[in-house]
Amino acid sequence: MDDHKDTNENPPGGEHQQDDSSHQHEHGEQDESDAESDEQRVEQELLEEEAHPAAESETVLDEQHEHAGHEGEGHDHGSHEGHGEGHGGMHEGHEQMFRRRFFVSTLLSIPVLLYSEMLQEWLGFSVPAFPGSEWITPVFAVIVFAYGGMPFLQMAVPELKDRSPGMMTLISMAITVAFVYSLASVVFPTQSAFFWELVTLIDIMLLGHWIEMRSVRRASSAVDELAKLMPDTAERITDDGETEEVPVRELSEGDLVLVRPGASVPADGTVEEGDSDVNESMITGESKPVSKEPGDEVIGGTINGDGSLRVRVGATGEETTLAGIMRLVEEAQQSKSKTQVLADRAAGWLFYVALGAAVVTAIAWTVAVSFDATVIERVVTVLVIACPHALGLAIPLVVAINTSLAARNGMLVRDRIAMEDARNLDAIIFDKTGTLTEGEHGVVDMATVNGVDEDDALGLAAAVESDSEHMIARAIREAADERDLTTPDATAFEAIKGRGVRANVDGNEVYVGGPNLLTQLDSEIPAHLQRFADEAGQNAQTVVYLVRDSELIAAFAMADVIREESFRVVDALHDLGIEVAMLTGDSQDVANAVADELGIDTVFAEVLPEDKDEKVQELQDQGKLVGMVGDGVNDAPALTRADVGIAIGSGTDVAVQSADVILVQNNPMDVVRLVKLSKASYRKMQENIVWAAGYNVFAIPLAAGVLAPIGILLSPAVGALLMSLSTVIVAINAQLLRRVDLSIPELPGVTPSTSTQTAD
Repeated sequence: MDDHKDTNENPPGGEHQQDDSSHQHEHGEQDESDAESDEQRVEQELLEEEAHPAAESETVLDEQHEHAGHEGEGHDHGSHEGHGEGHGGMHEGHEQMFRRRFFVSTLLSIPVLLYSEMLQEWLGFSVPAFPGSEWITPVFAVIVFAYGGMPFLQMAVPELKDRSPGMMTLISMAITVAFVYSLASVVFPTQSAFFWELVTLIDIMLLGHWIEMRSVRRASSAVDELAKLMPDTAERITDDGETEEVPVRELSEGDLVLVRPGASVPADGTVEEGDSDVNESMITGESKPVSKEPGDEVIGGTINGDGSLRVRVGATGEETTLAGIMRLVEEAQQSKSKTQVLADRAAGWLFYVALGAAVVTAIAWTVAVSFDATVIERVVTVLVIACPHALGLAIPLVVAINTSLAARNGMLVRDRIAMEDARNLDAIIFDKTGTLTEGEHGVVDMATVNGVDEDDALGLAAAVESDSEHMIARAIREAADERDLTTPDATAFEAIKGRGVRANVDGNEVYVGGPNLLTQLDSEIPAHLQRFADEAGQNAQTVVYLVRDSELIAAFAMADVIREESFRVVDALHDLGIEVAMLTGDSQDVANAVADELGIDTVFAEVLPEDKDEKVQELQDQGKLVGMVGDGVNDAPALTRADVGIAIGSGTDVAVQSADVILVQNNPMDVVRLVKLSKASYRKMQENIVWAAGYNVFAIPLAAGVLAPIGILLSPAVGALLMSLSTVIVAINAQLLRRVDLSIPELPGVTPSTSTQTAD
């Protein structure tokens, strides 16, 4: 009312206001037009992506690489959205498009159904007729075909261009045959119309695609859920001790950040101040919060507990643990397993089977009843019911759920084929130190030759090991510190690969190392030191020797505690029919003692680093499929040689890059979970393949009309419904993988395993 009054009164500047209003109106219309144009463009892109799933994967990776180069690398709110658009967002776009077209097409189909003479006769109802009402059915059917059926025609074009006709080509042929025949019935009224079958067929196809896209989006959401873990902002502590809120992407290595109780850790780093328990379940699968204190490392995206932490940033953006996990999960979801390749081939063959069946059906029915609507109905039903929807969905859904479930339980899959092969492993080799054992040595006993004081020998060994970061070196230094020994200065330090270390101390050439060192130096072991070594070996202790100027003067017994989980792991693998082997550079006595206690089948002891892969080959030469579990640089060749290389996540980057599967936690129990998940996933793949292929074996002859003599005929709409139902069954069966039991049987006196995580 006020606007109208102002216009009538035409105050100064009124003409300009009218012009502005007119301009705004035109601009609004332009905006609406642009919005509609954008929506059409987006839908076209979605259709192209649906037809080219491989291109979608490349697009996602390109977007990630482009995002990684932005500013520096962080995960802010925008990055979340961008990632969603690139991965789960694409599937969500498909889902929204098919849902919208389904509802609109279904609404437009109602007049077609109401004015269909055949349906009126079948259901015993009538609708008012009026001039032109005879055109309602064909006009609305054409609209439904153009709006609801066009996406299938567009998605069939790339299949034909690539000379790989498949699901979309079959659907397009079915609806096109029905459409052309129906239009012909308008021109030649002697033929029966086919419009109501056409629109119901399109509606059910759209519904099936909507359900399929919904299932795929939910199964493929693992990466998106991981991306949401990283907070948008962080509280950075300035030089004057104040805090400032900054986007996570602006953090850089060396920054000090405040992590308040209940907040997410914004980046990988090291705790400098504070004590708290951090929930790392979303990254490692460990259900119990992990205690953190100064010096401990924290992972970006984990949730702080009740304490306040000050964290020194060590990695940001694409360098963080979370970013690495996201890359691995995405690579695993995009890679194809052997079973998926087989399913893809079967889906391709099915096109030609369906086309041949349609031709034979058309000829047989034409000969039997002459060419009429019945022939077209049989052909369309065959084409529709043979669509390999279920076959195309059978494996990717299982792969997506498998990858998500593995990631939530601390298993990152880099190679899908290796994940599939894990179910067939005949033997698994474990590196002993740090995998089956705690990897934390301590000096528990020592012996020296006559005339050498124990403190002098220990101080000399600590001096030689002063520059080494090996766990044995740390144990010797800690033992010297406990005795408050003053260690002499060492020079010319040198690490002897796989044997030990050497250095010059007070003008003497001093060596510290294991049995392989003595072999290299050709040193003889005095009788009482040999007895000491034998007793240590019987107690599962490692012996390290001290050599001064080519003379063996002392021996140290080092204890490495067997992990409690190792007992349960070996027992569980035996229950699965898998041989367990152990590989170590320790002496044969030490290795045998550990193996006897754990019940290990095969022992490889005193193995040099360069020979580890030969031991893997040795088992492979026996015809066994071999897995290797390791955590160090020296394990990389063996991890690569193995049929399935499994790296402990806390190990070195080299080991991780050499492995097919990475265990985020340093927990050997996850090896058993890996095998169990591989078996369960493959079983689901087999079940889905059998259902999808078996469905077509029975459905195609039924659609062709083999049971027509006893009065059983399927309409195209019923055929589409059965086809969609098979897709839903495959999707539901894949979802049941989430219920797989990854727990490990408990043994008397052994701490129970942590609870496993289910997929979202």
